[in-house]
Amino acid sequence: MFRVIKVVMLSLLLSSVALADDDDDDWDEDGEPPVVEYYQPVAPGYYREEIVYVPERVVEYVPAQPQYYEAPPPRYSYDQRSSQGLLGGVVGTVLGYEMGSGSPLTTGIGGAAGAWLGNGRY
Repeated sequence: MFRVIKVVMLSLLLSSVALADDDDDDWDEDGEPPVVEYYQPVAPGYYREEIVYVPERVVEYVPAQPQYYEAPPPRYSYDQRSSQGLLGGVVGTVLGYEMGSGSPLTTGIGGAAGAWLGNGRY
């Protein structure tokens, strides 16, 4: 609680100093603000040319005729994945790794052969 009071008192003490500003160099002696001219004066004899606005061409969009597509024929395919193929791939990978002394090529070949045998493709 003491820390909060200390921060509040310190901010009140320093806020008036931080907001004090004696930068009134732009004001004249009478206390009037400076006059700012936002528009450039126009040279004598110069006039803007008349701008004629022409409406754009009207384009009518015609909706396209709806096209109906027939549904694709259903595919009745047998999912060739099986748990026997998964187990054969794991066993073939382990055997290929062990027989090839950790060679990635023999590991992959062993896994592929084990999955092929496990799926009953022999």
